[in-house]
Amino acid sequence: MAFMGRKEKKDGDAIPLSTMRHSAAHVMAQALTELFPEADLAIGPDIENGFYYDVSVGRPILPEDLREIENRMQRIVKSRQKFERFYLPAAEALAYLQKRGQKYKLEMARDLIARGETQLSFYRNLDRKGEAFVDMCDGPHVEHTGQIGHYKLTSVAGAYWRGDSSRDQLQRIYGWLFHTREELTAHEHMVEESRKRDHRKLGGELELFTTSETIGPGLILWLPRGNVIKEELERWAMDTERKWGYDRVTTPVITKEDLFFTSEHLPHYKDSMFPPMVMDNQNYYIKPMNCPFHHTIYSVRPRSYRELPIRLAEYGTCHRYEDSGALLGLMRVRGFSMNDAHIYCTEEQAVEEFVRVMELHEYYYKTLNIAEYHMVLSLRNPANEKYHGDEAMWQKAEALTRKAMEVSGIQYEVEEDGAAFYGPKVDFQIKSSIGRLFTASTCQLDLFMPEKFNLTYIDSDGQEKRPVCLHRSPLGTHERFIGFLIEHFAGAFPAWLAPEQVRILPVIDKFSDYAREVLSVLVGQGVRATVDDSGETLGKRIRNAEKWKIPYMLVLGEKEVESRTVAVRNYFTGKQDSQALGEWVLELQEEIREKKIQQLTKKH
Repeated sequence: MAFMGRKEKKDGDAIPLSTMRHSAAHVMAQALTELFPEADLAIGPDIENGFYYDVSVGRPILPEDLREIENRMQRIVKSRQKFERFYLPAAEALAYLQKRGQKYKLEMARDLIARGETQLSFYRNLDRKGEAFVDMCDGPHVEHTGQIGHYKLTSVAGAYWRGDSSRDQLQRIYGWLFHTREELTAHEHMVEESRKRDHRKLGGELELFTTSETIGPGLILWLPRGNVIKEELERWAMDTERKWGYDRVTTPVITKEDLFFTSEHLPHYKDSMFPPMVMDNQNYYIKPMNCPFHHTIYSVRPRSYRELPIRLAEYGTCHRYEDSGALLGLMRVRGFSMNDAHIYCTEEQAVEEFVRVMELHEYYYKTLNIAEYHMVLSLRNPANEKYHGDEAMWQKAEALTRKAMEVSGIQYEVEEDGAAFYGPKVDFQIKSSIGRLFTASTCQLDLFMPEKFNLTYIDSDGQEKRPVCLHRSPLGTHERFIGFLIEHFAGAFPAWLAPEQVRILPVIDKFSDYAREVLSVLVGQGVRATVDDSGETLGKRIRNAEKWKIPYMLVLGEKEVESRTVAVRNYFTGKQDSQALGEWVLELQEEIREKKIQQLTKKH
């Protein structure tokens, strides 16, 4: 059940979703204390797509409890209770929370006071009996509860207080909230589709990848069918990048630790690296990124401005020690292959090269029918000590990046304090066909590493200068990007990416010889095809092929054998047409060569 509050505007302006969501968390807390008078409230922020509240109530919260909490929230919303903000001096605030027995709020209050706060913020609103519900909160909130949008409580999960597994375990109640019922319904649809398209589910059903505790968590085993997709993407990227002026290199998977001290990944990135191996009395590390290796290749000999830009590309295999709790299918792994490259250019070339990288992203996305995407520019927070390099370097790097993004014309937003430790970065956010948002890849403009690795070139005036380095990976890691594509295509890959492009189905055994002839023609033309002449009925074999989401089935009966044709059954449309074999093979080859994508119009 989805409830709504009266969506209103204040002074002609739409109320921000973040404000509505924060206010809904407050209303949920009020409903919780009505249902569970002993409830001890912790925190209740707004989050992407909704809100949650962490609470201790002494027993598990059940599905029927969620329905009752929603009912109580709806009564609060309908009563249009006005939010009032007030402040209490530090000592009074502590006494107030102590009296109410709110130990989690009390702990937060003490922390705020220890950081120098002299008064704390609270909000109150009157319930139906005229009694005030009060919560320590910094806001903001809507003017009154009737302005909360359309919402739905969705689930309950466990959550440790302050994320610390040694502290109390609380219950976290999640909810969605949007301005309109239509937006809420669309989000519900997207979530339901996401469950059906979950790459972990489809990856198992379609035999694309697996993991093994014997080998280790977060380490992907590509099965034969999944490896086809991996290799097709890699081949496409290699061919594309060759045309765009990249030179391919290959670098080792381990190195002496000195390389990472030069790059300053040691000690600053050490927690994300696998422990060192000791060989010949020296520490060796498995590489977590390719950058230092490419910098070393650039420095193998003196460079001239006439050579620049130099674009070095690699499908480098990297390993990072992700926390076991963060591992998630293909989306968060410990071993991965990265569509990586580093561009070394003059400062005058930097904007143009950055824009070309943006254009390369656009080419890949357009080919894959990814229509919605934007960029997030992550900048440095000068107060944060994690950033290295001087002020002038950062000012120049950020100015060049901003200029390139403006020239590219791609929509972007700015995020403070999200840069890499050595320079600003741009993350590409892409939406799947059902509207789910993914971070696909990153591009960085780097003036720091050329200094650290003493990278130089001789300019036209004979002077030695530092190149600018651009880090880019338009397809990100194979693992994450294929995970996205599984969900984007719902496992029904276009013919050029499909692990099995054609399945040949002789109606009965006596047509198997013709099926083998057709198979020989297709394989000879580079098509991934198989014959299913098992003893199953034709209907069962068709259903099996559809289960594997194979783009084309060729059904061969007496008519096809006599006329040397094929009955082509299209998975995406469900249509079946009879064609001459040679003519259809030419059409299929064009579809594969042009990387065409068919829309799924038939329900399966």
